[in-house]
Amino acid sequence: MKKRIISAMLAGMMVLSMTACGNDNSAGNADSAAPAAAPTESTDTAQSTEEAEEPAEAAQPAGPVELTVTTTFAGEDGNAQNYKNAVKAWEEQTGNTIVDTSATADETFKMRVATDFETGSEPDVLFFFNGADANSFIEAGKVLSIDEIRTEYPEYATNMNEDLIPGSLVDGKKYAIPVNGYWEAMFVNTEVLDAAGVAVPGENYTMDMFKEDCQKIKDAGYTPIAAALGNIPHYWWEFAIFNNQSPDTHLEVPASVEDANGQAWVAGMNDIKELYELGYFPDNTLSATDDETFAMFTDSKAAFLIDGSWKVGGIVGSCQSDPEDSSTLDTEKLAKFDVTYVPGKGNRKATDLVGGLSSGYYITRKAWDDPDKRAAAVNFVEYMTSDTVVPAFAQHAASALKNAPVVDPAEFNELQLRAIEMMAGVTSLTGAVQDVFQGDCRVSTFDGMPEIVTGRVDAVDAVAEGLDTYHNQ
Repeated sequence: MKKRIISAMLAGMMVLSMTACGNDNSAGNADSAAPAAAPTESTDTAQSTEEAEEPAEAAQPAGPVELTVTTTFAGEDGNAQNYKNAVKAWEEQTGNTIVDTSATADETFKMRVATDFETGSEPDVLFFFNGADANSFIEAGKVLSIDEIRTEYPEYATNMNEDLIPGSLVDGKKYAIPVNGYWEAMFVNTEVLDAAGVAVPGENYTMDMFKEDCQKIKDAGYTPIAAALGNIPHYWWEFAIFNNQSPDTHLEVPASVEDANGQAWVAGMNDIKELYELGYFPDNTLSATDDETFAMFTDSKAAFLIDGSWKVGGIVGSCQSDPEDSSTLDTEKLAKFDVTYVPGKGNRKATDLVGGLSSGYYITRKAWDDPDKRAAAVNFVEYMTSDTVVPAFAQHAASALKNAPVVDPAEFNELQLRAIEMMAGVTSLTGAVQDVFQGDCRVSTFDGMPEIVTGRVDAVDAVAEGLDTYHNQ
């Protein structure tokens, strides 16, 4: 089953040009279908969604209805406009109205959603993460499972590859209908690499090779790694742990710091400490923001950046005189950026990456119990996840559709095409363990990364504290 699912995910890989899950990525992800072609302008998407026919099986609301919908398609998310276009098309088609309360997918947004559910102010439909972030409202019974919805609407989400829809950590049931996926990989600035005499890393890249290249880059007067360890250590935290495990064990939270998995976590923290001591991170890595270190990368002051598929949009935007106007893209500037695999170690090959399907549409109990909103909510989700609308959401890492849209290479920029090529060589995708290891249990290693790398706190103690919190919360 695992191999079949991975194969399906890789078949559908394409690039996500958006700034989505800032601190977590995971933002928050794959499919059996080929990637969808991306429209070059939002007007193209508007036309495609307006012309799209509603799925034949979609539920039909009885009359004009007002739905409150909250999504992460907002701010700098590359699909914010695509979402607005699709909503407009649905409103025109149905006569219903959407009250949109979408916001950027960061920790503030997650807290807002949690508070809304706690106070009874939740939306009718929610596009949100399907990992641990959703546990509280699932445990409270405030969203419906797919199976429950199908008792009245049997064709609900049947156009999806159900092998790729994640089950809840609470009860194993499937709740969220996904649209797209994500991957985490390593971006490179080839201008810096060329200046240092370093080749773009390939599929057999190891941590030892990486450290050799980092030293060459440092000797050439550049910063090897763009990362804000005091702000967003996630990507290095994730892969450092992964490098001491395997794809089969990465999502397992250790029982204690003494077992093999716990020791792998400790080794991962110490690997980051070693890179810090070697001077491969920015001088201000413990105080800098993620935006600041990202600017170092795009300004050709740093060579390597580990981040998610959504970062493609940020890189492309940095190469446009107007970040909102794709026609202002400087293709020569964009050509100096590439994306490749994360250096491997031990049982983890460089081509074993973190990725998957992390977000989807939920229907809340509040909407389901409202006789005026039930059919409209089902209809809206069916429309937004239909075979005709999902492909209009350009630049995604993956989709969960059964049927594959056709890829038109002419619709992609050079970095997007490189990402598609890179993903074709991936040997496995596993979810992010940080999606399981959430909340206070992460403080000692996430927030405490500066203390670990500077030696003020031993990695063993930091990991032990986090695991104790996890198992006793």
